Amino acid sequence: MKISTVVVSVLLLFLSCMSYAGDSPQFRGPNRDGKFDEQGLLKAWPEGGPSVAWVAKGLGKGYSSVSVVRGKIYTTGMLEEEMGHLFILNTDGTIEKKIAYGKETTEKQAPGSRSTPTLDGDRLYLMSALGVLYCIDLAKGEKKWEVNVLERFNGSNIMWNLAESVLVDGNRVICTPGGKDAVVVALDKMSGETVWTTKGLDDKASYCSPVIAMHNGRRILLDETGKYILGVDADDGTLLWTFAQKVPWDIHAVTPLYKDGLVYYTAGDGLGGGALEIAPDGKSVTSKWTNRDLDSLHHGVVLVDGYLYGTSSKRGKLVCLEMAAGKTMWTAKEIKEGVVVYADGMLYVYEGPKSGIVSLVKAVPAGFERTGQFTLTEGTDNHWAHPVIANGRMYIRHGDALSAYDVAAK
Repeated sequence: MKISTVVVSVLLLFLSCMSYAGDSPQFRGPNRDGKFDEQGLLKAWPEGGPSVAWVAKGLGKGYSSVSVVRGKIYTTGMLEEEMGHLFILNTDGTIEKKIAYGKETTEKQAPGSRSTPTLDGDRLYLMSALGVLYCIDLAKGEKKWEVNVLERFNGSNIMWNLAESVLVDGNRVICTPGGKDAVVVALDKMSGETVWTTKGLDDKASYCSPVIAMHNGRRILLDETGKYILGVDADDGTLLWTFAQKVPWDIHAVTPLYKDGLVYYTAGDGLGGGALEIAPDGKSVTSKWTNRDLDSLHHGVVLVDGYLYGTSSKRGKLVCLEMAAGKTMWTAKEIKEGVVVYADGMLYVYEGPKSGIVSLVKAVPAGFERTGQFTLTEGTDNHWAHPVIANGRMYIRHGDALSAYDVAAK
């Protein structure tokens, strides 16, 4: 009986941990789509929000989100002398290590780091706002290689400087220098040598982080530049198609979403977006629908059970659209412009740039229902970083501070 009791207790503990355990090795979650592989989370928050596990300070200037892998938390920030640093924290909020990697931007509107680190085994990849791609050896705690992609590929920086979180694909790391020589490039992740470049489009980069979609057996890299949404053969860099969308200030900053042959894109400032239908062979697209209600600027959109959720930058509201037809299901003025992510049936919305209000909302097309709300007070500068849900906790970076909240159901 004693042995059986011990076995059952251990099993229950294991299962309870498994119910919400999940790492987040890159920008906007495991699949770069704003969805986090978590279960067993709170469906409603008490007054004042979920309990605060800890607050870590001293991260400098920056808008990098965090990556969480194997009990470590990774983010970037700019400290003295304009130097960017990679911060490695333990899950109790203590800063275990900081590694200087190079200069970051002092651009007035958003000084500091922007790139969320991408973890791949014992290596980490990040892009500075000035266009330098870094590979850091985590075991040794030092830079393995660095490449200024703007210099190598004759690109030029953009108005508010680069804000891309790079994509690791097999043995390659992919980024978007822009320009006629190589609008998108793949580098060997071990050496930094060029593997392929995408030619045929002369346009600057925007603020978008690319993603790969599987379409009829073909791997298509979905990306955005200042004036275009584009599809690239992920294996050899061939430009498959482009779709022009003129946007104010050339801001395309929301990663496209793919489902059943459709690619959703959007931009802010009242322009909105729509869905592109990819041809069966992946070599062309046609516009299927457009909708201006959802005009997310740089706050991300999530796709849940066939419905899109995001906030409007022009009108300041939370929006739900049907992906297949572009029909607006509902809008909610109770929530203004903010970052939207998803986990375990719920939307997590972090409003900015000044309010810092965080809301918990049911991800259902039937109507808007908020089940929790609080205001983030720790930290500095604008509320722009994307929240991360990992291992039963919600992490929110706000400038110099990182706050961790317990969101697992007890």
